[in-house]
Amino acid sequence: MQAADWDARYAAQQQWSGDPNALVAELLGDVPPGDAVDLAAGEGRHALWLAGRGWRVTAVDFSAAGLARGRARPGADRVTWVTADVRGWDAPPASLDLVLVAYLHLPGAEATDLLRRAVGWLRPGGRLLVLGHDADNVAHGVGGPQDPAILHSVARLAPVAGLLDVDRLEQVRRETPVGTALDTLLWGRRSCS
Repeated sequence: MQAADWDARYAAQQQWSGDPNALVAELLGDVPPGDAVDLAAGEGRHALWLAGRGWRVTAVDFSAAGLARGRARPGADRVTWVTADVRGWDAPPASLDLVLVAYLHLPGAEATDLLRRAVGWLRPGGRLLVLGHDADNVAHGVGGPQDPAILHSVARLAPVAGLLDVDRLEQVRRETPVGTALDTLLWGRRSCS
């Protein structure tokens, strides 16, 4: 999809969610605030939630319409909003305490390249949180993109996990109003050594 496609989706639908994903909130709720990037931030729900908890957050997305919704929300002045394609955007190396990538789906090589670069943006001890629709969701879950080539799996995230001290790399279930969705979670930190 292109930025114009996402702009049209945002124009056609009211705000999707103002609350953070429950698993994101659970994992990050007790992590001390620092410098964070929310890649493919969309309407900024995670960026705004993090900023409200004291994080210094940059929200990056190629949809100007999505980011405009985020900028219109309370607390938006505490977030740096960047309209850019995450595939070409770069943070300063070894400068972040957190990179959050929630529900960004790219073809395998593009996803791996972006996530490897994201690991390089982390300070020693900095955390990477990747959460997205699992490839098994197409046959065994509900919602989400239906192209398995762009969806996550434990095996597809393993090359990135190999660069981290991993706390969790697994398929997780997410309850929705229409049934159970299957996601993939990668939660780890850059080694301090």
